[in-house]
Amino acid sequence: MVAADARTAITFGLTPGNAHDAPAGRTLLEHLGPVERPIHLLMDRADEGNETRQLALDLGFVPVVPPKSNRVDPWEYDREMYKRGNEVERLFRRLKGYRRIVTRFEKLDVMFLGFLSFVLTVDGLRMC
Repeated sequence: MVAADARTAITFGLTPGNAHDAPAGRTLLEHLGPVERPIHLLMDRADEGNETRQLALDLGFVPVVPPKSNRVDPWEYDREMYKRGNEVERLFRRLKGYRRIVTRFEKLDVMFLGFLSFVLTVDGLRMC
């Protein structure tokens, strides 16, 4: 999921439970396309790989993710901005309030994604 803040999901996708998030995250970034001005992109430490960071830079985003401790060539990142990374986790926490999503009542992917879209819309309207 790519989210603007704790209330607004921009785009999301569904992956198997045994798949890593980084390839799906790169696909979602590609769907967003390039940005006109640099925008901070808060990322998980799991997504700090070269491919994901380079794609974010190529699209005009400023990746905000700390390098792993064993990196040969570590980079600088905005530590204060990285502390705001829990905003997306708060969005996931609110989604878990909907039992139908947590227990995955819908077995068909299209139905689950439809209900997830509905819940995100209702949640976004409730925040207005």
